[in-house]
Amino acid sequence: MAASGPDGQLRGQSLHGFFRHGVRTLARMELRLGGMEPVPLQGTLTSAAAARFLGSVRVPGDLDPDPALTVERLRHADGAETVTVRNTGARPARIPLEIALGTDLGQLTDIAAGRRSADLPGQVQSSGLRWAGQGRAATVSARPSPHAVLAGAGVLRWDLEVQPGARWSVDLQVELESPSTGRPPTGRGPGVPLPWSEPEVRADDRRAARLVGRALDTLSGLLLADADRPTDLYTASGAPWRFGLTAADALWAARMTLPLGTRLAAGTLRATARRQHLAPQQPAGAARTTEGAIADGASSLSPVGPSQAGSPAGAGGSSGGSGGASAAQPGSAQGAGSSPAPGAESGTAAQTMDGVIPGPLRHGGPELPASCTATEATLLFVTVLAEAWRWGLPRAEVAELLPAAERALGALRAAVAEGPDGPVGFVTDLGRSAEERAARPGPARCEVQAQAHRAALQGADLLEAFDRPGAAEWRAWAAELRERFRAQFWIDDLSGGRPAAALLASDRPVPALASTLVHLFDVGLAAEGELHEGLLDREQTRLLAQRLVAPELDCGWGLRTLSAKSPRFNPLGHRSGVVRVQETALAVSGLVDAGFEREAEILLEGLLEASAHFEYRLPEMYAGEQKVADCPPVPHPAACRPAAMSAAGAVHLVLSLAGVRPDVPSGRVATRPASTAPLGALELTGLRVAGEPFSVRVSRIGVAVVEEAPSFLQLAAS
Repeated sequence: MAASGPDGQLRGQSLHGFFRHGVRTLARMELRLGGMEPVPLQGTLTSAAAARFLGSVRVPGDLDPDPALTVERLRHADGAETVTVRNTGARPARIPLEIALGTDLGQLTDIAAGRRSADLPGQVQSSGLRWAGQGRAATVSARPSPHAVLAGAGVLRWDLEVQPGARWSVDLQVELESPSTGRPPTGRGPGVPLPWSEPEVRADDRRAARLVGRALDTLSGLLLADADRPTDLYTASGAPWRFGLTAADALWAARMTLPLGTRLAAGTLRATARRQHLAPQQPAGAARTTEGAIADGASSLSPVGPSQAGSPAGAGGSSGGSGGASAAQPGSAQGAGSSPAPGAESGTAAQTMDGVIPGPLRHGGPELPASCTATEATLLFVTVLAEAWRWGLPRAEVAELLPAAERALGALRAAVAEGPDGPVGFVTDLGRSAEERAARPGPARCEVQAQAHRAALQGADLLEAFDRPGAAEWRAWAAELRERFRAQFWIDDLSGGRPAAALLASDRPVPALASTLVHLFDVGLAAEGELHEGLLDREQTRLLAQRLVAPELDCGWGLRTLSAKSPRFNPLGHRSGVVRVQETALAVSGLVDAGFEREAEILLEGLLEASAHFEYRLPEMYAGEQKVADCPPVPHPAACRPAAMSAAGAVHLVLSLAGVRPDVPSGRVATRPASTAPLGALELTGLRVAGEPFSVRVSRIGVAVVEEAPSFLQLAAS
C-alpha cells in the first residue's frame, strides 16, 4: 500500500510511505522542480490501488500569469510511480528535477505505535538508490536513469529541457529485496477472477450506485489468498492497520456480498477452516476433507498479517493438527445436543478450544472488557456456510466444509455457562476453558447470544439437510435460549424497556445502550425465503426499533456505538461513541425485515449522506458527533480506510433493500423489498443466485419484479 498527504509528497512523517509485507520500503519521496515544490492542485484516488496527484510550477522569469509547467504523479500501491512534466508555455523550460528519497525500513506495527527510526544511509545503484538494515533491503530504480545520484542526500536529479507543448516522464519503482520470512499471503494473482459479479445498480437516488461501485472497488484492493491456495480469496480487514486476515471481518464481508455470488464465501470459509483449532488428541485416522476445509498443513496455519499479532493465548494464535473430524454424537463435547450446560465434558483447555476459529481481541468499550473475535468468527462460520448454501454454494463444497461447522457447533456447546463461570445457560467466550471462566467469569454479551441463537438454528438446518445428527437438539436449545433471554436480558424502564448490553456472572444486567443491540435484528436466512425467529418478541422488537432512531443513538450520520446520554460517551471512542458503518447497515436491513421501514429509512439517509462526504469510500468508523447542517462528519484518526466490513456493509445496505431471499436447495427464491422504496425506483442487474444471473426491479411503490432468474427456481410472491 501507499499513503501520503493530498499533495502526493511522501515526507516520512506519520504513515507516509510505500509498504510491502508490513515493512515501509520507502518513507520519503519529495519532488522539486527548479528547487520548488509544485503547488498542489488535486490529489485523488482513481481506484483502491491507484492515486493521481497534479501540481503546477511557475518557470522563473515567466511573466504570463498562467503556470507553464504541470507535474502529474500517477502512483500505484505496488510501488510504481510515474512522474510527468508538461510544458504548456511558449518557450522551452530548462529546469532541474530532483526527487529526495529516504527510508527507515520500519515495521508497520512500530509506526502504528508512534515509533520512527532515523533514515538509513543510501547507496548508489545503477539506476537509483538502495538501503539496507534490520535484515531487510529496499531499492528505488528509475527509467530513464538520473543524470546524477547523490547518495548522501538521497537525491536523484535530472536536468530537463522540455519544449513548448512537449512532456517528459520518469518511471520509478520501489522494491523490497528481502521480504519477511515464511509464506505471506498474496493478492489476487494474474488470471484469478474477482470472486463476485459486477452488478449494475440503477436507482432514483444516484448515491446508491456510486456507493456500491466504490465499495466493490475497495474490496477488490483488500483481496488476499494464502500462498498455497491462490484461488481461495478472502478480504483483509483493512488498511493501514489490519492488512491481514481477521476471520470475523472476512466472514462478515463474505456474507454481506452473497447476492453477488458464493465464490468469496467459499474461499473465506476454506481459509478460516484451515485455521480452525483441532484438539491434540484427534485420532490420526480421522476423515480428511478434500479441499483443506480443515487444516492440513503447517504452512497454512501461521497467523496472517499484523492483525494476528499479540492475540491472546488460546484465542488469537493458530494451532497445528491434521485431519478433519468425523461427526460427533449429540451430547458429546464436540457435537450438538440439548443440554444447556455442555462444557463439563470438555476436560482440558485444548479440548475446549477444539472447533474455535482464532481471532484477535477487540475493544469492548468502557462498560465491558475487550472481547475475543474468535467467538464471533466461530459462530459466524456456521451462518456464512448455511446462507451460502441457500444462495447456491454447490452441495459438494458445503459437504466438505460441514465437519468444520460441526466442530464450531461443538465449541458453542462447550462455552455455555454452567453457573460460577457465567450467567447460567448463556454463551460467554468460546476460547476459554471452564477453569478459566470460573477463575475470571466473563459477561454474556447481548450480541453473542444473538449470534449463537442464529448459528444454532442455521446449524440445525445444515445438519438436517445433510442427514447429520443433532438438528432437533439444536432447535430445542435455541428455543430455551430465547425463553431465558426474554426473561433475563430485558430491562423494564419508563420508556417501555430495552435489552441489556450484557449479563454479568451474578445475573446483573449491564444497562448500557449500545449499537451492538442491532445484532438482535440479524436473525438469519431460513428455508423458502423466510427468516428465523429472533430472540426478542414482537413488542420488544418494536421498542428497540424506536430506541435505535432516538437522538441518543442516532447522531444523524448513523448509529453511535454508545448512547450520548452515557457519562462515558466519547464521540471518538472505538466502542464509546463512534459510528461503525457495518452496524448501521445491519440495522437498516434488520429493521426492514422486521417491518420497521420508517426507522430504517432514517438510518439509511444518514449513512448515504455521510458516504457522499467520504467520496463514497466509507471508512471503518467516524466520529459520532451530532449532525449539524452544512458540516461534514468528523473522520476518526485511527480508522481503517479502506475497511472490508464498511465496504461490504455499503454493498449490503443497497442490495438488501431489494429483499432477495433465495433457497436454492428447495428450488425457490422470494423477493421481499422495502415497501417504502427509500431509494425510489431501484433496479439491480448482475446479481447471482445459484451461480446464474439474477435481476430484479423494485418500483417506487415497493413492488418487486424479477426480470432474470435461473429457470429451475420457482419465484415466490413478494
